[in-house]
Parts: sequence; C-alpha cells; structure tokens
Amino acid sequence: MQPDSPTRKDSTAQADTPPRPDTPPRPDGPVDADALARYLRAQATEFLRALRLHRENGAGAHTADGSVDAARALRRAARRISGSLHTFQALLDGAWAEDIRPELAWLSGTLAMEHAYASRLERLLQALHRLSGVSAFPDLPPGVPAQQAAGTERGALTVGAAKAGALLDRQLTLARTRAHSTALQALGSSRFHAVADKVAVLASDVPLATGAAGADLRPLAAAAEDRLTDAVAALPLVTAGSPYNAEALVHGLSPDPSPHPQDAPWHQVRLLLRLHRYAREAVTGGDAPVGVRLLAAGEALDRHRDAAEAAAAAAQAARTPRIAPATAYALGVLHADQRHEVEAARYAFQHCWRKEAVGTP
Repeated sequence: MQPDSPTRKDSTAQADTPPRPDTPPRPDGPVDADALARYLRAQATEFLRALRLHRENGAGAHTADGSVDAARALRRAARRISGSLHTFQALLDGAWAEDIRPELAWLSGTLAMEHAYASRLERLLQALHRLSGVSAFPDLPPGVPAQQAAGTERGALTVGAAKAGALLDRQLTLARTRAHSTALQALGSSRFHAVADKVAVLASDVPLATGAAGADLRPLAAAAEDRLTDAVAALPLVTAGSPYNAEALVHGLSPDPSPHPQDAPWHQVRLLLRLHRYAREAVTGGDAPVGVRLLAAGEALDRHRDAAEAAAAAAQAARTPRIAPATAYALGVLHADQRHEVEAARYAFQHCWRKEAVGTP
C-alpha cells in the first residue's frame, strides 16, 4: 500500500513546501510490536483463505471468476506481507524476513502477469477504436474479453488500425496464455508450497526480533512516509503540470526497447506510496479510512503505469518485421496516444498531490 492539517497556509508557503502524504490519526501512545504481529497474522490468514478458494475453484466448486478473485486476493495478501516485512524489518527476525520477502514478491509478480496482459490488450484495443472514431465496444455478457468486441467491430476500423489490433491481439493473447501457464506451474511448484508453509506458520507465530516487544511502530512508519515524500519531491512536478512535455519525446523514436527513461522515478513513487499505505494499515490496525487525496494519487500512478506499459507494447508490436506501413503507422499513433495518457496521469497526480486537503484528520 489521512487528510492534511486543516490549518490554512498562505499561497507562498504552500508553493514552497509540498504537502506531505495523507497520514493516519496519531495514536495517543506508542504502537507496540503486537500491532504488527496482529496485522501480519491477519494478512497471512487472508493468504491462506485465498489459497483455499483457489484450490476449491480448481476442483470445480467455483466459476472462473472465483479463480480470478482468489488469485487477486493471494497477490493482495502477499504484497501486504512483503511490504510490511520491508518497512518493519528492524522489528522482525532478520534472517526469516530476508528469506520470505523475495519469495512473496516472486509469487505476487508471477500471479499478476496474466491480468496485466489482459488489461493491456483491452486498453490498447479500446484506444484503437477511440482513435479511429469508431463507437465504443458493443455490450457483451459479463466476462467476455474486449478482444472479442474488437473482432465484431474490426470491419469498421481502418485497414491499418484493424491489422494493428489483430497483431496486438495475437502477441498479447499469446503472452497472456504463457503467463497463465507460468502461474499454474508456480502454484504447483515446491517453491510455492514452501512459501505457503511459511505463511501458514506466520498466521499463528510472528518471529519478532529480540527486544522488539517494547518498540514503537510509528517511527518506522514515519520513515516510510518520509521516503515517499522525498521521492515525490524529486519528481519534475512542474513539468508534469505543463500541458505539453516536450522532453517526453526525446527518446520517442529510439530503437532501444528499454523502458522510457522518464518513467522509472514515477514507478518508484507508486511503490513507495503502496508501502506507505501498508505501514499505515499496520499502525492503525486497518481501521482508519484511506484519505481521498491518497486514493486519487494511487489511482493516477496506476494509470501512469498502465499507460506506460501499453505504450511499450505498441512500440514492441511496431518492431515486428515486415508489417505493412499502414499497420506501423497505426501502432505509432497508438504509442503516441498512450504516452499522452502517461502525461495526463502525471498531471492528475501532481494536481491531487499539491491540492490542500479540506477537513480534519
């Protein structure tokens, strides 16, 4: 994974001092390690519940939607456990935390890929229709993928856009199929069973460090917040507040398939924002609601990540050998459109981040 102080500041002070992320209500006294233990046990229990649902679904007791929900719940619990181990590692058995944390990150990343490819394809096909002036996808029954809708309206697209959509459909559907197979193999592997066994132990016994009993969670949670604040301060928010970022086009025609050089700091802020939210949950026991500004910032960074990855997928498709010029042109327009969405997400983030919250904590 909190509103600002209601005290008014003059415009000059507000411009010079960027607001801090939404923070939870401060407990009257220290928050001891027992709160962290309760939080980790709760997340471990959620992990095991999701694992049981996934196994039941595999036995035919649930629909495909149940499998998707189970995988999402597994990822969510794994991320929260891993993030909490990172933030509060000083209060935990160091060797144990260093052993399980990368395994949880591996599991979460592996389970996320199938959904990521499906969402990327849907985003790109929707953008192709929008850019071609074609009406939105027709209404389809729940669960029917967007690529099927693209097939029903492909005749209404230009030749280049239709071929670009077909190429993206082939490439990303293949990637999604491979990711699905990889996830299934991972869930049946001895590596996963070892992770699940450790999480099962965590559900009843949290290995705290010696002397952690009297420690306070708040300084470590505040450190996570400070890392987020510092990372945001390093972002070019002035550039993100401009309607046109010419620097974003500097590497637009580069043959290098590596990620766009401007994206990495924003992705890092997204990660730190998530860690801040998880630390906040541990300190408050998950009782305090997430501030509107923090939610809006997280949604903007999610859109930023999705658009950046979609742009990279369009660029990768455009590198396919021997494609028709009209197809390459459509993919180039699609890439530029998604980079524009990246800039729009950055603007949305800086707008909500700098906006002074109204109300009391």
